Amino acid sequence: MAWLIAGLGNPSQEYVGTRHNIGRDFLLAIAKKEGMGEWKVDKKTHSLVSKGTLFGAKVGLFLPEMYMNNSGGALKGAVTSAKQASQLVVLHDELDLPLGTVKISFGSGAGGHRGVESIQKALKTRGFVRLRIGISPATASGKLKRPDGERIIDFVLGKFRPPEQEKLKKTQKLVAEAIEILLTEGLAQGMTQVNSH
Repeated sequence: MAWLIAGLGNPSQEYVGTRHNIGRDFLLAIAKKEGMGEWKVDKKTHSLVSKGTLFGAKVGLFLPEMYMNNSGGALKGAVTSAKQASQLVVLHDELDLPLGTVKISFGSGAGGHRGVESIQKALKTRGFVRLRIGISPATASGKLKRPDGERIIDFVLGKFRPPEQEKLKKTQKLVAEAIEILLTEGLAQGMTQVNSH
């Protein structure tokens, strides 16, 4: 069975390059770099879809064309069983991790992420893979400086600042490596290798 990979974000052009769109933006960039086929509108899932081979594995890539908080509505059309859900990888921004950090999780709670919550509700399971991409600032010693309260919305919908851009290139490479390990070696190996960094 083919893996399904979804990049979460908001579909409008104004959100490109914002912290909240990192999952969507990275999946687009990785698909382009790895020569995946063109994106086509899929009415059933309200998504842009690209099907083909990525890192030697058969995949379907999805970019929901619905706002982040309704991501589940898009993926419901693509994932029809618990078994299929276990082959779903969701790329999304993570406030609880500093920028430059990538973690794989499976079966855990949404941690307040509305897009993930929407998917868990729509699929009626937490049993899918999440590639959590850190977006929060950190101190020089690596201690997380997570924004809170009112500032969160402005922060996640804000664009990355020039000093953060350098880190983004490395982070995108880490995300591509994490996807490759998941597709070629499986979840356990992916968690062991990626989460140890």
